[in-house]
Amino acid sequence: MSVKQSDYETVLGDYSSRDRIVSLLSQYRQYLEMIPSMRRPRDSVISIPLPLAKVRNLRTVSGDNLSEVCLNEITPIPCDIAVLMCDPEWKIKMGVEILIFIHRPEEDFSNLLRRWRQSQIYLHKEYEWVMPQTEEHMFSDLAEEIHPLFIVFPQTPDRIKKGLSGASLPYIEYSCETITDNNNLHSFVNS
Repeated sequence: MSVKQSDYETVLGDYSSRDRIVSLLSQYRQYLEMIPSMRRPRDSVISIPLPLAKVRNLRTVSGDNLSEVCLNEITPIPCDIAVLMCDPEWKIKMGVEILIFIHRPEEDFSNLLRRWRQSQIYLHKEYEWVMPQTEEHMFSDLAEEIHPLFIVFPQTPDRIKKGLSGASLPYIEYSCETITDNNNLHSFVNS
């Protein structure tokens, strides 16, 4: 059984909220520890689904060819969700960003990995996120660290999971059991 568009859309919709992003990061402890405030985890992350960024000296990869585009181009970053860390008190963006890549229908390992590599190329230059309307006031340029997190499904082919493991890229398998309600998350965060 292959990944369906509805599977992809469910995960994208699910992790578009701050509460669910914190729940997702709780499954990968290294990333959970990057949240600036565990007392106020919801106020410490910004989730941007299908993110856009203003990239200076943008370069794109089409197949194996690299091409240059004009300065300060607004472009979609080929991840599915960008997670930005922010200080809940000062409402300023912190230096760590996590890019989430959801396994898409008909996507094989090389395409999934290429999306991460393309994101690295875009965000290696000077850039500034196009922020959600509620966060437009926040200064949102360059990260000190950018980390990937891949979400796969039980029906994702084993070669993709083996490829991610072999490339030392973290992934989480999404299933109904991965969904944690906010009460469980609240008790986890306060423990």
